[in-house]
Amino acid sequence: MLKACHERPSVERLSGFTLVELMVTITLLAILMMLAAPSMMDWVRNGKVRAVAEALQNGLREARSESLRRSRQVVFALTDSKPTSSSPTFTAKADGNYWTVRSLPSMSSSSEESSVFISSGILSDIGAGVKITGPAAICFNSVGRLIANSSTALTSLTGSATCSADITSPPAYDITLPGADRSLRVLVNLGGQVRLCDPKKTMSDSHPDGCPA
Repeated sequence: MLKACHERPSVERLSGFTLVELMVTITLLAILMMLAAPSMMDWVRNGKVRAVAEALQNGLREARSESLRRSRQVVFALTDSKPTSSSPTFTAKADGNYWTVRSLPSMSSSSEESSVFISSGILSDIGAGVKITGPAAICFNSVGRLIANSSTALTSLTGSATCSADITSPPAYDITLPGADRSLRVLVNLGGQVRLCDPKKTMSDSHPDGCPA
């Protein structure tokens, strides 16, 4: 007669972290985060500088492109007033929070012709605290070259906003942010070409991203 065998099921021991192990792990994570925080903040600041520089560059390139497409003089300006097609007037400001592109009346047109809104963009939202140093307005002629214009129909904090085309000192925008370890510059040459460069480097074969000496 066979006897029934009753085997007792094995009980696996549950394993886990002790309180001491958890505290050590949390402490190590906190130390690593503290070490990484400065590098992360530098990355954020530099990202803001680049975002504003690229937005400025895109606005300038659009202005030049529109001058060629419309065969009309076009002005690029910075302003603190949010420019829209329904708000034709604004005050140009060298360190503005917005950029705007407008076509200007032709030289041969009647005095009734006015500036026409083309487009605009925001700079402050993508780069809070970023400072822009440069001209309040830049004008492109009908073939996309820089042109001097004292009749832009724009006002500024110091009176009328004018465009210059100085052959010895083409317009440039310096983009900086307190605490950032890098700055950028947007150059516009007399031919109208727009270029982004690093002012801490001198343009050469080894540093094609540098600015001209």
